[in-house]
Amino acid sequence: MYLIQKKVNMKIHINNKPVEALAGETLIEVARREGVDIPSLCYAKGAKHKSSCMVCAVRNCANGQLMPSCTTLPTEGMQIDTESADVHKARTLSLELLLSDHRADCEAPCSMVCPKGLDIELLLKYYDDERYGEAKALLASAFTQPATDCDDCKAPCEKICRRGTVDKAVSIRAIIKEVAAMASTANEAHIHSPLSTLHSQFKSKLGRFTPAEQAHLKATTTTRSRCLHCACAAQHDCRLRLYASQHGIQRSRYTASSVLPLHTIHIHSTLYFEPAKCIRCGLCVYNSDNGFTFKERGFVMQVVLPEENKDNITADLVTLCPTGAIYDHDYYKIVHDYHD
Repeated sequence: MYLIQKKVNMKIHINNKPVEALAGETLIEVARREGVDIPSLCYAKGAKHKSSCMVCAVRNCANGQLMPSCTTLPTEGMQIDTESADVHKARTLSLELLLSDHRADCEAPCSMVCPKGLDIELLLKYYDDERYGEAKALLASAFTQPATDCDDCKAPCEKICRRGTVDKAVSIRAIIKEVAAMASTANEAHIHSPLSTLHSQFKSKLGRFTPAEQAHLKATTTTRSRCLHCACAAQHDCRLRLYASQHGIQRSRYTASSVLPLHTIHIHSTLYFEPAKCIRCGLCVYNSDNGFTFKERGFVMQVVLPEENKDNITADLVTLCPTGAIYDHDYYKIVHDYHD
C-alpha cells in the first residue's frame, strides 16, 4: 500500500517576519509574494529554469549557509535572511563574476561623454532611419533650439567614436547641425533623453575591436551616418546592468579574460542573438523546443544556436533573456549590420 504525501503550507520567517509558504513555492516565490525583493537572472516566473547565477542568494540563519532562493524549497520553521551585509556581499560577488566575461557595451561612448547629455547614438539611429521629427525632438531635449552649442565644444564625442578605430570617426557635429537646421515636422514630439540618470548606473566596459572585427565592420556597415550603433539593444532593459547598479557596481572589478568577440547572429525575421552578451543562465535552452543548446562544459561552456534550429525560436525568449543577448530588432529599433 502506497502512502500519498499531502502537500501542506508551512510557517517560516523572512527577515524575522513570520510568513506562510504555500505548497510547492520556492523561497524566491514566497519572498516576492510577501513584497520582499530578491534579484535573479536565471529565474523567470512560470518558466523552466535551473539555478546558476546565485544573484538570488539568501542565508539560512540556522547554519549560515548561502543558498539559491530560486530553487530552494522552504521547510517548517526556516529562518531566512535576504538583506544582511553577508547576503549583499555574496550577490555583489556573483554579479562581478558574471560581468567579468560579459561584453558590456551598454552605452555608445559618444553618448557617454556628451557634456549636454545628448543620446547621440539614438540621434544617429533616427537620422539613419530618416525619422527626422524624432531626431529633432531628441536634439531639443538637450539643446535650446536652434542653437546646438557644438561650435564651442571640443567634440569629445568624435574623439571617442569607435568608428574612428576602424577608419574615420563619424562626423557627429555636422549631422547634429544638419538635424537642427531641418524644418519642424508633424511627427515631432517631446522626448526626454534617458542618459540623465546614467551617473549612478553600471558604465560600459568598452574593449577594442580586434583587427578582424575592424575589417568586418568597415566592410559591412552601410548606415547613412557611418555610425556603428555600438550601444546595446537592451541598454535600458538589461537586468544584469540593473542589479549591478543597485549593488553599487559602476565598473567591472575583474579584467575580462574570456569575452567572446563581437558577433551578432540573425535568427530569423527580426530576431537576433549576440553570444558575447549571454551569461549562460540557460533560460533560452530550457524554454525552447529543439532550439538553443549548451556547448562544452565548465567555464568554457557556451549557449549556441544550431543553424537547423533557428526556425524553432519564438519571440517569447526575448522577454526571458536577462541581458538582451536575444533581442527583437523591431522592439528595440536598433540597427545591427554586423551579423552572419
